Amino acid sequence: MTDTDLLRDRGLRVTAPRLAVLDALEGHAHLDADEVLGRVRTTLPGVSVQAVYDVLHALTGAGILRRIEPAGHPARYERRVGDNHHHVVCRGCGAVDDVDCVVGHAPCLVPSSTSGFAVEAAEVTFWGLCPACRQAG
Repeated sequence: MTDTDLLRDRGLRVTAPRLAVLDALEGHAHLDADEVLGRVRTTLPGVSVQAVYDVLHALTGAGILRRIEPAGHPARYERRVGDNHHHVVCRGCGAVDDVDCVVGHAPCLVPSSTSGFAVEAAEVTFWGLCPACRQAG
């Protein structure tokens, strides 16, 4: 499915900023808004900061993008949606990578009690040092 079809399928108008944001995130997961803005401005130099934030908000709301917020770091965006994957974050440089769904004893992904909630997803953030930071340290 093309990005144009994806936007229309989710009931969104097809605009140059929306297509540019999707293009910026294609193959570049976990970008923060400033990084997205920088990439978008290579094709749309006049796009405003507010326009990019509005697009990120609309695409996240439509389920086209996923927003993650590692503690102490800016929100990041990715196109990988529709699965329950997790993330690993480097405490040194802030690098983020995907971790496919975790099973097993720890961390527990089946809550002992849901308090009546209909649980839809579990979000786990693993923290550590990436290979480059381990080597430098």
